[in-house]
Amino acid sequence: MAPMLFVNLPVADVARSRRFFGALGFRFDEMFCDPATVCMPINDTAMVILMQRRRFEGFAAMSIADPARGREALVSFSADSREHADRLVGTALTAGGTPLREPEDLGFMYCHSFCDPDGHAWEVVWMDPSQLPQNSED
Repeated sequence: MAPMLFVNLPVADVARSRRFFGALGFRFDEMFCDPATVCMPINDTAMVILMQRRRFEGFAAMSIADPARGREALVSFSADSREHADRLVGTALTAGGTPLREPEDLGFMYCHSFCDPDGHAWEVVWMDPSQLPQNSED
């Protein structure tokens, strides 16, 4: 069995976070959702779990970093195209997110980013496999 990845993030308002990420097209696993937790499966082996701050503090066993003062993480996920990445960021901004930085085009990879309403940084990435740099061995 492949290892599973669980990204846990604290949020101030679980219902607001659910509306925000629902607007971006994320789905939720109701078996692991309650008034203090939202579980967003990414695929069969990765999930993002948004927890009300007090619940998160119990799991983290210490105080929570303030995303307004520094980054605790940059969560990245893929898009189907550059246009899809731009649409997702546009939707995030319309739904209450804020810009993180200008889009970056590296030719083979395009990145666009935003912060969610709690200040967590998210990056939407599209890669063009035909443009990936070749690893040459001379």
